Amino acid sequence: MKLVKPLLLFLTLSLFTACSSVKVATDYDTKVNFNEYKTFAFYKTGIDKAPISDLDKKRIMRAVEAELIAKGMTKSSNPDVLVSLFTKSRERININENNFGYGWGWHPWMWGGPNRINVNQYTEGTLFLDIIDAKKKELVWQGIGSGALKMSNMEKREARIKEFVKEIMAKYPPGSEKK
Repeated sequence: MKLVKPLLLFLTLSLFTACSSVKVATDYDTKVNFNEYKTFAFYKTGIDKAPISDLDKKRIMRAVEAELIAKGMTKSSNPDVLVSLFTKSRERININENNFGYGWGWHPWMWGGPNRINVNQYTEGTLFLDIIDAKKKELVWQGIGSGALKMSNMEKREARIKEFVKEIMAKYPPGSEKK
């Protein structure tokens, strides 16, 4: 029994950390000096096309604004860069086969046959954050974050959006991420 409790705790923690992670990828123009960008504004035309609610757009924009201000940038009506966003979502199915134990009957980790199949359906969301040079009207940086969405209530929705934005913006400007 002493072995079962730590094992169950480990498995539970593994499930929660695996589901909460945000996978991030970035791409950028290597010829751009990102240190020249000091001010930002949101690119309304691009944001209006995002297929999510206006409330979620506001949540994302507030989170991006907080991250950019924390990096020393300021919001401006005459910005150096424009920030745009886009989202996608799709239903995913995760199938796990547990092979704990052997044969039929009682085993410390399970009851029944040797194989248990768990099927979990969830929504995977992808958030694209684009940084556009305001003068040249060219995309100079893009951050993409993907992960499971947990949108059961407003507080969890807001926390998940902040997590997505924080993970993506940790990679902006290029070279600023912690090593």
